[in-house]
Amino acid sequence: MTCGQKNNYALKRGMNNKHILRSLLPVILLSFVTVHLFSQDFGFGFADEETGNSGGTNNSFSIAVGGEVSASMLGYFYDFSKGPDYTALGNIFSGKLTFSAHTSFAEGVIDFNVLPAEMPDNSLSPLSVNEAYIRVFPGKLDITAGLRKLTWGKADSMGPLDVINPLDYSRIFTEMADNTSLIHIKIARPLIHAAFRFGNFSKIEGVFVPWFEPHLIPRTGRWAASQMEMLAMKNYSMELPPIGSISIPITVAEPNTTTLNYAQAGLRFSTTIGSADFSAQYYYGRLPQPSAGLTVKFTEPIDPNIPPMPENIQVDVLYNPYHQVGFDYAQVLFGFNTRAELAVTITGDLKGDDGSVYNPSIAWSLGFDRDIIWNINLNLQVTESIRLLHSNLGSDDPMSAVTGNYDIEGGQPLTATRLTAVVSRKFFRDELELRTAVVWGIEDRDCVIMPAIIWTKDTISAAFSGGFFTGNTDGQIGQYRDNNFLKMALTYTF
Repeated sequence: MTCGQKNNYALKRGMNNKHILRSLLPVILLSFVTVHLFSQDFGFGFADEETGNSGGTNNSFSIAVGGEVSASMLGYFYDFSKGPDYTALGNIFSGKLTFSAHTSFAEGVIDFNVLPAEMPDNSLSPLSVNEAYIRVFPGKLDITAGLRKLTWGKADSMGPLDVINPLDYSRIFTEMADNTSLIHIKIARPLIHAAFRFGNFSKIEGVFVPWFEPHLIPRTGRWAASQMEMLAMKNYSMELPPIGSISIPITVAEPNTTTLNYAQAGLRFSTTIGSADFSAQYYYGRLPQPSAGLTVKFTEPIDPNIPPMPENIQVDVLYNPYHQVGFDYAQVLFGFNTRAELAVTITGDLKGDDGSVYNPSIAWSLGFDRDIIWNINLNLQVTESIRLLHSNLGSDDPMSAVTGNYDIEGGQPLTATRLTAVVSRKFFRDELELRTAVVWGIEDRDCVIMPAIIWTKDTISAAFSGGFFTGNTDGQIGQYRDNNFLKMALTYTF
């Protein structure tokens, strides 16, 4: 599920970014001054988390400014086929600007996304906060507070244990086309994170997220997902013999997810035994994909011989609470850089028959990367989710809510399996890279193929890439068959 055009989620996020930006700027600037004063007046001499306590006095203080400037064009074949009047190439310009202040035991960072001042929708700010946080690291303890993107788990792409940050599904495929990392599609969350290192290779960490934000999944526009159709519809058409087709209004109610009722928290322990890395984690939170509770209201019949007619469908958007216990593992085996994850997710639907709550599930991920032949590198990952109590699912017909049989997961297969493969080869002292990424939905029998040519020289990179969708048009990937695209990007990092 992904998105492209501006929608109510994007507007909400833009407004949140404005509010967060206004509230955080004084805090970050104050933190820079505070860090500076501490470094000048006290000079505790704590080293960072990599070097441990230096035991000496260090009054060093530094301020750094960095970022990137990017010019890119993104076009869609469907638009090309309709002619220049229907073809747009995006905003062309984008950038990042990062300010940071450092001492020997603390740092403050604020990172901005920069977009053109003249946006198609003037409610979006040209300057939005990507990350903004304060971090202190006295000895072996590391504490971070602010807007942050964190990665848990060892999978290369969207593993089941990476649960802290929601994703912007409007950009998954266009970002994956020319990037090896999907950090750019993560949405930073306000959080408090603490990590304590002990022994030579062990660490325990905890995170607290005071409120909730779901995945950014479009309900309208080019990248609107079919699974979100009910939340975007104004009316539902149904056949009612002998009357014929009738249109039933739909009312959607959104929850307020900014209260402590939506707070989330987790613990993670990591260690190394021999040549293998192991981790175990627990997380309590809210599933980032929405569920829905449906209620059908009927008119009161005047004539008792006439059955009541559907008058309205009330859709209550829900974000189900869940507990997750997971484990991951990484090791080099026979030249293969191997990674694995296993997660058990427990929701409130312990019988599998509550249509407004997702069933409990088990998810796993297994992947590796290595050079196979002629310096060609293969990165392969398989991820699967297995729904428990699958036989107790109800119907996917909204009108089955009348009998209480509607189920948000109705009609879906028992398992959802995806294979992600990236094949790459570098030339000319690693300056030129040829790469192809493939994402294949096994049950849906659909896939996307994303070839790319990437040239990198010092701080400049240029990329030409594309995305081509094929397979079952009812699948989660195949539904975007009209979204085949080409992308060109030139980036300077400073």
